[in-house]
Amino acid sequence: MSKRVIFITGASSGMGFAATKLFARHGWEVYAGARRVEKIPTGSGIHPMRLDVTDADSREQFVEDALADGLRVDVLLNNAGYGEFGPLEEVGVDKVHKQLDTNLVGASELTKLVLPQMRQQGTGRIINNSSIGGDIYSPLGGWYYVTKRGLNVWSDVLDTEIRQFGLRSVIIEPGGTESAWTDIAIDNALHNLTPNSPYTALVEGTRKLLNGMLTNSEATSEDLAKVFYRAATDRHPKRRYYFSLTDRMVSRFARNHPGIFHEGMSLIVRRLTRNK
Repeated sequence: MSKRVIFITGASSGMGFAATKLFARHGWEVYAGARRVEKIPTGSGIHPMRLDVTDADSREQFVEDALADGLRVDVLLNNAGYGEFGPLEEVGVDKVHKQLDTNLVGASELTKLVLPQMRQQGTGRIINNSSIGGDIYSPLGGWYYVTKRGLNVWSDVLDTEIRQFGLRSVIIEPGGTESAWTDIAIDNALHNLTPNSPYTALVEGTRKLLNGMLTNSEATSEDLAKVFYRAATDRHPKRRYYFSLTDRMVSRFARNHPGIFHEGMSLIVRRLTRNK
């Protein structure tokens, strides 16, 4: 039997980096894409490739070259993403488009490129790395949460459309994870503040809150890579995958009790800004 083949986006850091190493260790051929190719792990079965998920030519070249070499694709792991945090009033429209293009549109367009091959094979799986932010939200992350909620719905709709061909689309919902993601998100929030912004106290308070929460983070990137692997290899894949019971319960609570959750977020904002 030929080796299984996976395409991974965002493979230069965090969960994508860890997943690249894990799948290769299990004998998969891994076509690992990222803008910073030099940061993608190397080793047997790993094929580092340049990929900018926001660029149509880059997406097409990545899929064309990977298919020409690997001849098939069993799994596409849409992992690339980041958090464009900042007050909704102050995040520029150029940053809005970048957030949507990276976290949602890029995944959709890459998926379009692999589906014909998967349909021809009669097998294949699209794994979309979302977040519990697809169900919950917090101050400053508005456009990020929009992309993750959108990715969840997009994946569900896609799954209903492609099951007839023996294919599946599933969602991974990580919670707090040990990575550089939070630092990048808060740095973006600071950069998005306008001079003399009325939201400065909220950004500073949120930074302290998130840093405190992630000090006790349950999951590492390697932990989530194992969840990706389970989603790729389960004989009967689930619609949603979580790392921990806590992540699952937080998401469920936000879905089932939206009013209470919203009031809780409002209370947090009042506490974060009361000393401004």
